[in-house]
Amino acid sequence: MTTHKVGYLVGSLSAKSINRTLATALTRLAPSTLEFQEIPIRDLPLYNHDFDADYPPEGRALKDAIASVDAILFVTPEYNRSIPGALKNAIDWASRPWGTNSFTHKPSAVIGTSPGKIGTAVAQQSLRSVLSFCNSPQMNAPEAYIQFTPGLFGDDGEVTDSTTEKFLSDFMTDFADFIGRVLAALPQER
Repeated sequence: MTTHKVGYLVGSLSAKSINRTLATALTRLAPSTLEFQEIPIRDLPLYNHDFDADYPPEGRALKDAIASVDAILFVTPEYNRSIPGALKNAIDWASRPWGTNSFTHKPSAVIGTSPGKIGTAVAQQSLRSVLSFCNSPQMNAPEAYIQFTPGLFGDDGEVTDSTTEKFLSDFMTDFADFIGRVLAALPQER
């Protein structure tokens, strides 16, 4: 079996982010054919076109991290019915300068958790629109909008509800299968 490297971006910068906890749970539940590394976004300055001629080290590190993985998993909260500014900023850095879009043909999946009943549905739709423009093949199903409730996840990523655990495990298995299909059709250049 082929092992694929998956980089994951957590849209929240909070040290106590429930989406970071979800990311920990997802890495625990994923098939052994997936290896994970977090791609940090905390230290990126705000993107602007003036940087394109001389990318700062933080921007180069982000692009290098994305280049080193086979796929990207976005784990994001919803802020004001959209994606957090820090996540959008990271996407802007990774997709620039023009002609060097790090997401081109990079398989991706989107998931998130929120205390609200609709999970992160609106943010995910916003993110999917951005990723479409970035030419990132997306796993569109199953969609995963997780309503966070106290005690749903342990600090170590243990999922305390068996139905949620099964759903997340299946989501990650589907993502592994999706990555394999995309990479068979669109081999990555390294």
